[in-house]
Amino acid sequence: MGEPTVAAVMTRQVITAVYDTPFKELAGAMLAHGIDALPVIDSSGTPIGVVSEADILTKLEFHGGADPPPLLAGPHCRARWRKSTALRAADLMTTPAITTTPGVTVSAALHLMASSRIRQICVVTCVGHLIGILARRDALHLYVRSDSTIETDIEHEIATRTRAANQVTVHVTDGIVTLEGRLSFHSTVQRISEAAHHVPGVIAVHNNLHYDVDDLMITGL
Repeated sequence: MGEPTVAAVMTRQVITAVYDTPFKELAGAMLAHGIDALPVIDSSGTPIGVVSEADILTKLEFHGGADPPPLLAGPHCRARWRKSTALRAADLMTTPAITTTPGVTVSAALHLMASSRIRQICVVTCVGHLIGILARRDALHLYVRSDSTIETDIEHEIATRTRAANQVTVHVTDGIVTLEGRLSFHSTVQRISEAAHHVPGVIAVHNNLHYDVDDLMITGL
């Protein structure tokens, strides 16, 4: 197993809202299903926005808009105040919906989530239809893979990327990988270490591999 894609860990059973879903139904759905955000979809199943817990709670923060508008606050605060008067998903949701596709690597999707400051991302088909959700907690499942499974995956990656599989010993304890052995070239040691780091569930790699020739120094890499 190489670097995991979004398809491997995403949640496929998605609870959604539509444009006119009432406020109370939005809050109730989040509580009933233990989720912190709801994608809002149009009639074709395309996500057009997301309602989050933070969006819902603006009504408590500003007492349903009864508090004076925060004229001297920043634009983010004023946007929250406007949402506090919302009665349906259309007026509450954050737009646009940030999306990714199933074939994207989990690491790339997490980069996008972090840069967009969101806790989950909508997964869509090539034509934009919603087929899943990737939340941060979904990615956490990668770190509960068994040591034996991780070890097997690393050995497979070494065999696939190099001809040195019989020269490397792999041990995995609590997700921490130790590589032992002696190889001919520095570049091979580097490829093996990189391969181990990309296997799902790996927490750290102790690279105790040795080499005879520093071909990276020779080639200037």
